[in-house]
Amino acid sequence: MTDDAVLIDETLAGQPQAFGRLVTKYQDRLFNAITHVLGSADDAQDVVQEAFVQAFVKLETFKRQSAFYTWIYRIAFNQAMTLRRRNRPTVSIDQSREESGEEPIGNEGGPAARLEQQDRVAQVQAALAQLSEDYRSVLVLREMEGFHYDDISEILDLPVGTVRSRLHRARMQMREQLKTVLQEDLR
Repeated sequence: MTDDAVLIDETLAGQPQAFGRLVTKYQDRLFNAITHVLGSADDAQDVVQEAFVQAFVKLETFKRQSAFYTWIYRIAFNQAMTLRRRNRPTVSIDQSREESGEEPIGNEGGPAARLEQQDRVAQVQAALAQLSEDYRSVLVLREMEGFHYDDISEILDLPVGTVRSRLHRARMQMREQLKTVLQEDLR
């Protein structure tokens, strides 16, 4: 029996602190993933909190055919998509960067190298933001979260073939949008 299965059994047996250990184990990973999906740390925090509440309330419905993280991710992802549909206006790249607090900058090189790195990050974020929700969600799950095709299929409730084709199309669109960045790197 896995560690998660033991914690789930303890929770169902009336020990809510066991569920607290599941929350502690997965909250940061889930928060980071949903932040990438939504582009807003504040919205991601709300979605993750609500997802764990829903998971606690509906824990007896968890069939254990997948990993607990896959199940909780699907709950959070569905809530994130509902929130996105409700709040259609898009967020600027600068605002997204400020809200998520993420700015991967290498320590090597001087100010010029850091500015160049920031520019590349902004271009990648802008290209990601231009993808449709269908393509962005598959790309985030595969490339940023490292999910396998079967897990993505389960999370998004899509056939594996659809996951593969959307991922291929998302990669092609990203490659096209980032062509200038890639050409500059080759120089």
